[in-house]
Amino acid sequence: MSAPFRLESSRVVIVGLGLMGGSLAFALKNQCKELVACDPDPRTVALARQMAIADQVETESGAVLPGADLVLLAAPVRAIIELIEEMPYLHPGPAVVIDIGSTKKDICTAFGGLPERFDPLGGHPMCGKAAAGLVHADANLFQKAVFAFTPIERTSEHARSAGEQIARAIGASPLWIDADTHDRWVAATSHLPYLSSLALVLATPLEAAPLVGPGFRSSSRLAGSSVRMMEDVLMTNRDNVLAALGIFQDYLQILQEILIQQDVTRLRSLMHEGAIHQTSLNSSAIKGQSDP
Repeated sequence: MSAPFRLESSRVVIVGLGLMGGSLAFALKNQCKELVACDPDPRTVALARQMAIADQVETESGAVLPGADLVLLAAPVRAIIELIEEMPYLHPGPAVVIDIGSTKKDICTAFGGLPERFDPLGGHPMCGKAAAGLVHADANLFQKAVFAFTPIERTSEHARSAGEQIARAIGASPLWIDADTHDRWVAATSHLPYLSSLALVLATPLEAAPLVGPGFRSSSRLAGSSVRMMEDVLMTNRDNVLAALGIFQDYLQILQEILIQQDVTRLRSLMHEGAIHQTSLNSSAIKGQSDP
């Protein structure tokens, strides 16, 4: 696939029409030659057709994959791995294959097993909503978000160009990173926040509901995320999540000790340190940058 990738003349197939896949469809509509989608849930397919999010929507991936120039896998991580394993039997190739799963190491390993007629590239747009499903899809979901790309050794310039064009077409900024680093970083920036949100909700008694305010709502929002999606995320990034949890628990232990000892000076110092670190993290967040 030495010829340049051209999104506007490509047949693009999106496999999976949940929040992310549906949002991709909305964002890519009218930006490619043909946009086709599929989802195994007949109700989702019916809704997608009603919303007219693609030129064709089917329940069977085998009905839409042949002839695709670019395949976008938008499903939970372990479902993506299953789709990759099925790909050689469903598509004669050649095709660029890009996933948007939340963890990358296992997916990139699976990509390595694809026949040479496929040109794979790992991807992960850093955006989303706690609410799941096509009904919540939004064409603007990816605007100003980082789109992380994790190439494998055989990923060609053709596939890299496809990734760059997809990112820019949906308003995101491409960031090139290796799969191991990606999974280590998102364990801290995405997966640990989900677990802390879950723990917060479980630790809060229902009788406290009358005093729930904006702080609790924002801190607990992630606990409402898709159970299927987060189960796959946590299990496929288990070691990195455990490492992040260990550090988090260390800080909780320190805070508990400070309160037991009523050490106001140490408490104030740690709070100041946290405020400075929070500012640094947010101001250093990558926005609108590309690392070739």
